[in-house]
Amino acid sequence: MESIPDKHTPVLVVDDDEGLLLSIKATLVSSGLPEPALISDSRNVLGLVRTHPFRLILLDLMMPHFNGLEVLEKIKGEFPNTECVIVSASDEVATAVQAMTLGASDYLVKPLNSEKLIALVNRTLEKYNLQDELARLGRKKVFSELHNPQAFSGLVAEDESMALVFHQVEAVAGTDYSVVISGESGTGKEMLARVIHRLSKRSKAPFYAVNMASVSKTIFEDEFFGHAKGAYTDASSERRGFFEAAHGGTLFLDEITELDPSLQAKLLRVIEEREFYRLGSTEIRNVDVRIIAATNRDINEEIIQGRFRADLFYRINMYNIKIPPLRERRDDILPLASHFLNIHAKSNKKKIQGLSPELAERLLQASFPGNVRELENMIAPAVLLEKGRTLTLASARNLYTGPERRKTVEMLTLDELEKRHIKRVLEVTGGNRPKAAKILGVNVTTVYRKIEKYNIADKN
Repeated sequence: MESIPDKHTPVLVVDDDEGLLLSIKATLVSSGLPEPALISDSRNVLGLVRTHPFRLILLDLMMPHFNGLEVLEKIKGEFPNTECVIVSASDEVATAVQAMTLGASDYLVKPLNSEKLIALVNRTLEKYNLQDELARLGRKKVFSELHNPQAFSGLVAEDESMALVFHQVEAVAGTDYSVVISGESGTGKEMLARVIHRLSKRSKAPFYAVNMASVSKTIFEDEFFGHAKGAYTDASSERRGFFEAAHGGTLFLDEITELDPSLQAKLLRVIEEREFYRLGSTEIRNVDVRIIAATNRDINEEIIQGRFRADLFYRINMYNIKIPPLRERRDDILPLASHFLNIHAKSNKKKIQGLSPELAERLLQASFPGNVRELENMIAPAVLLEKGRTLTLASARNLYTGPERRKTVEMLTLDELEKRHIKRVLEVTGGNRPKAAKILGVNVTTVYRKIEKYNIADKN
């Protein structure tokens, strides 16, 4: 069977079951979506794709001649930007992982749920509309063409690469897409998530940020779903979890890949079904929450290694925004340094008015593995040391870890690096814990805990 509509269609469905092909066609057309092209012989798919600009292809996994994964690999080899979804009668993690490795954007299980199928096609076509809108602006994205520049007022950026990121934020904010923001630690993923929320139709509802690395197995359900009174010994009153508290708004899941795999299925269920039970309760609670997740890891690699569920990734990755590291946005380094200088000079009542040329040049040479956060942690203590009206290289010299010093420095573990930095900030502040906490961007309790953890000598 081969059916190609006279009018161009962005959707192709491939399955050797002709009855299922006609059923999918009826489902999509009745919902107002474009009539899909249909084909039952997997041997003819690639030729069809070469002559028609399909945007979404649904591929049955088990077919005669070539199976879905073989066809997927061929399509992605020639048309890497075409969205492909594997459809299978078995819900096997290994197959989903293999499909993702080959470039599938989603994985559906038979019998197909009509609502999920329609939602999948809708969001895929909407994603292309977003991409078309960005492409319409041309290859070069500029800040002056932003529709809502005031929404980004808290973010200091002048590099063209960040203009693209801001345009992506504007494009996706008005939708209800789940978003994954990827980027190295310290690049500002949470700040970007807050901008998406402010520009969305959910802006008047709550925004909650949760660091998934801090959520253990024992407290996950209580933290996210809440509990009923008497659910356990210390549950003297009922409690709302994050999902219930963020109802109508946005839930930001920072470092999503840190969540234990055994808990990912529970998170997936709530995202898919939009309902949950409080601990100790049999009452179903419906929830309407937009998910924005962030990670500093390669999620595809985490899936391949079995540390992250492919089906969870498919649900949260409706749109992806990648924030480039600071070393790739050189035009942002000095504006950010001046921004942090002004903040910390004001908070410490110092009249420092700018960066010395020597310090500015040195900053531009740095690679900043800790990104924007590292830059601020370099500027803040230097402000305390500076005696003049200009922030000099001498004030920042002991804090700088630029190329010429890295030539002889030993390779450090993250713990050792953190210990040395905390120790250095405590020395600069004369052991003042609250001031050190402010510079480090953590609370005082964390400073005390780190001092105890690393056995840092008390010089008070």
